[in-house]
Amino acid sequence: MASSDTWIKEYNEAARIADDINGMISERISLPASGPETQRHASAIRRKITILGTRLDGLQSLLSRPTGKPLTDKEMNRRKDMVANLRSKANQMASAFNMSNFANRESLLGPETKQDAMSRTVGLDNSGLVEQDEGLEKLEETVMSTKHIALAVNEELDLHTRLIV
Repeated sequence: MASSDTWIKEYNEAARIADDINGMISERISLPASGPETQRHASAIRRKITILGTRLDGLQSLLSRPTGKPLTDKEMNRRKDMVANLRSKANQMASAFNMSNFANRESLLGPETKQDAMSRTVGLDNSGLVEQDEGLEKLEETVMSTKHIALAVNEELDLHTRLIV
């Protein structure tokens, strides 16, 4: 009977944490869009969601290895359903919290437009190619000039060689 009471207490504590998270997510609407208080509040929500997940894992493990008086199949199924429902609620709250974070990101940064980013990248790519072409043309001029100088020096050396011999 003591292990059953322990499981019920653990479940009630997990349910209380879930209610706290729900309330905290609701409170978040009244906070400013950004700032240290909002960040602390978001961090507290994340921490509680993690704690709730850990508690639910503990409840699940208590069900898989019962101690003390064995539970009836009906009671075991009822408890499994209770844990599954609470886990579903926790997942929904986590999703709602993450979606609100995504909405805050969009309000700060604006909606992400991949098409705009791609066209900007193509424009940058084209301007980079134009710069490379101009650089290569200048390099070609320099190489041709150096070649002409080298040929002139070669002719001068040939002339000096013939004069010496």
